Amino acid sequence: QVQLVESGGGLVQAGGSLRLSCAASGRTFSTYAMGWFRQAPGKEREFVAAISRSGVVTNYADSVKGRFTISRDNAKKTVYLQMNSLKPEDTAVYYCAARGGTYYYLESGEYDYWGQGTQVIVSS
Repeated sequence: QVQLVESGGGLVQAGGSLRLSCAASGRTFSTYAMGWFRQAPGKEREFVAAISRSGVVTNYADSVKGRFTISRDNAKKTVYLQMNSLKPEDTAVYYCAARGGTYYYLESGEYDYWGQGTQVIVSS
């Protein structure tokens, strides 16, 4: 089992940057594929980015491609989401998620473990 704790959210102006972190507990972090999702008020949770357990393979939602970068440090048991050129429509609670597996996964239902979320607000 793994516990996930997100951090790094906050208030930023449009065009700015934030880096989210998700720290995991447990000794088997390197066996988990990781993902970032977000949920805006009144909307369903949506996929943002995912990374394979090795960190070699990544995937992004079209809405963030070219602006966001997912990465991981297995030694530190942490996954990151670097967010650049932020837009007001990026405002949401951001969640990291984990599941056992080799590659990346795009659907929230495929993940077994979730963090509590961190709020990102982008002002115009």
